[in-house]
Amino acid sequence: MATWSNFNLQNSASPLMEQIIFFHDHTLIILIMITILVGYLMINLFFNKYINRFLLEGQMIELIWTIIPTITLIFIALPSLRLLYLLDELNNPLITLKSIGHQWYWSYEYSDFNNVEFDSYMINYDNSNINNFRLLDVDNRIILPMNNQIRIMVTATDVIHSWTIPSLGVKIDANPGRLNQTNLFINRPGIFFGQCSEICGANHSFMPIMIESISIKNFINWINNYS
Repeated sequence: MATWSNFNLQNSASPLMEQIIFFHDHTLIILIMITILVGYLMINLFFNKYINRFLLEGQMIELIWTIIPTITLIFIALPSLRLLYLLDELNNPLITLKSIGHQWYWSYEYSDFNNVEFDSYMINYDNSNINNFRLLDVDNRIILPMNNQIRIMVTATDVIHSWTIPSLGVKIDANPGRLNQTNLFINRPGIFFGQCSEICGANHSFMPIMIESISIKNFINWINNYS
């Protein structure tokens, strides 16, 4: 989860988020190289005394400054397209979770099981309980098994919401009357937080998402004991 003074991306908890972080770093290195080169050229232009009074055209330099940016864009576009298709890939999901956005809470349905559904509201922050996460804790957590493909179906009942878990690399709009789909693969146990990322009214800030990742054995026990 995000902590104080942390301006970086959150630590990844899924292979897709790892790939997103790699792509971010790859693109950032290219941008830094371009910034340094352009800055160096601008400083040189400001401080030198060279004048070419007979310059009418420079086809060679124009060819160079067209080809080099094209090659640079190819180096950004190819990993970007690869990642785009990876994010849409869905391989034999073990379970399906349906997430429904309301003003201002989420409700969840485990479609593969009978009567496993609940509403998830933010709980009030209690100063006396140091285990609470302010504005992030919910009364009913999403319980999901780790190391398994999970399909997420997202919709809404009233206005547009957005179901977002940064550490899993998931951000998907919840539109009324439309069912959007994405996939998750959580590669470690833990608790992962998210929030609605689309302005949806007065209490938009108070509808957090909380996922608890557990082993498949514990998940089956939880399903069996759910009532």
